[in-house]
Amino acid sequence: MKRNVLFISSTGGHLDELMQLSPMFKKYDYHIITEKTKSNLLLKKKYKDKIAYLVYGTKDHKLSYPFKLFYNCLKSAYLYLKFHPDYIITTGTHTAGPMCCIGKILGSKIIYIETFANITTKTATGKLLYHIADHFIVQWPSMKKLYPKAIDGGWIY
Repeated sequence: MKRNVLFISSTGGHLDELMQLSPMFKKYDYHIITEKTKSNLLLKKKYKDKIAYLVYGTKDHKLSYPFKLFYNCLKSAYLYLKFHPDYIITTGTHTAGPMCCIGKILGSKIIYIETFANITTKTATGKLLYHIADHFIVQWPSMKKLYPKAIDGGWIY
């Protein structure tokens, strides 16, 4: 029986990084979760029922962000219970945080891959998930100074 793996990230570069892992999809019973944007809707044609969407929202939208985050937390709980993954693999960011926390509480293994874009600074999600991830992977050797227990996995690209 194939392991059930949930791949989750926010849109943009984080999703681009996550999709570099697509050759792994055929090895698992997988699902992808990302934010719903015009550019991401095309993924539905390719991945059909293997992809789900959360609401797009960034911290830059100070008034609507708390509501979108709350909604995404509720939807993440629903999607988690629907898919009940053995593993959650993420390249971040805020979209993935709630899902990883829910997964950790309910018994999934968390694999966090810190973004390629950061060479010398921590991300907010990385700071949070470093302490709960079963495997925390960095893509730059310099990031091991910030995350000493991390695995230097090299570049995804």
